Amino acid sequence: MAVLEEQNETDSMLKFFGDELQRLRAEQGKSQQALADACFCNRTLVNKIENAKRVPSKNFALHADEFFQTGGHFERLWPLVIKYAYPSWFRPYVELEAQAAIIRAFDTMIIPGLLQTRAYAHAVLASGRSNDVDGLLDARMERQAILERETPPELWVVMEEYALRRKVADSQVMREQLQQLIDVSERPSTVIQVVPFSAGAHAGIAGPFHSLTFAEGNPVVYVDGFLKGQLLADPTEVKAAQRAYDLLMGTALDVQKSVDLIAEVMKEVAT
Repeated sequence: MAVLEEQNETDSMLKFFGDELQRLRAEQGKSQQALADACFCNRTLVNKIENAKRVPSKNFALHADEFFQTGGHFERLWPLVIKYAYPSWFRPYVELEAQAAIIRAFDTMIIPGLLQTRAYAHAVLASGRSNDVDGLLDARMERQAILERETPPELWVVMEEYALRRKVADSQVMREQLQQLIDVSERPSTVIQVVPFSAGAHAGIAGPFHSLTFAEGNPVVYVDGFLKGQLLADPTEVKAAQRAYDLLMGTALDVQKSVDLIAEVMKEVAT
């Protein structure tokens, strides 16, 4: 029943956005092709969005507002709609992440989503052969908005050296991604550390996980899985994850040496 209710909610949000497009087109006597031209896409995409079969991009929403002269109507709707680009099992984590005061992330294979450039994220998501890479990409980029707040959450990231060296895209994309890590590391609210190959076995050997701490309420842990992730709230499991993270920070290079390693890898990519 819960799954059915969630699906109905998803359909309702996407359908409302699509119905609003159709309503305004009818009122203003405009065609799908005219809207497609204004949004720099094809008519097939407009048809899918109007029929709640595709999540619209933010640019689509902005162009639709200009086309219909709505005063920002679709732009305001877009944040409510875009979260449905995420798999249903991931949405609770995204909602909690947006409320967190402190985010601690440990990743082994790739750069964490909150720090990915758009081009790098596209390469990662495209490898999964999703039917809606663009929707997932917009959703991932929207998650990063929490880091641009006036008071952003503290972001602590520990990642394996392999995540830096894994070439998920061409050299230019990798250089831009590594440069972004260096730039972000200069923010007062962000700490990035790298576990070097030389560290050997360590506390994160079981795999990537994220922990969220809130101004009020108990912390939670998110653990990645093959098919889907899992949120953990049991105090014993959360405590174990926090201890593992503390050990990882001790195993990782310090902040400056981590930045130096990122810069070294970036130079290697450039040659």
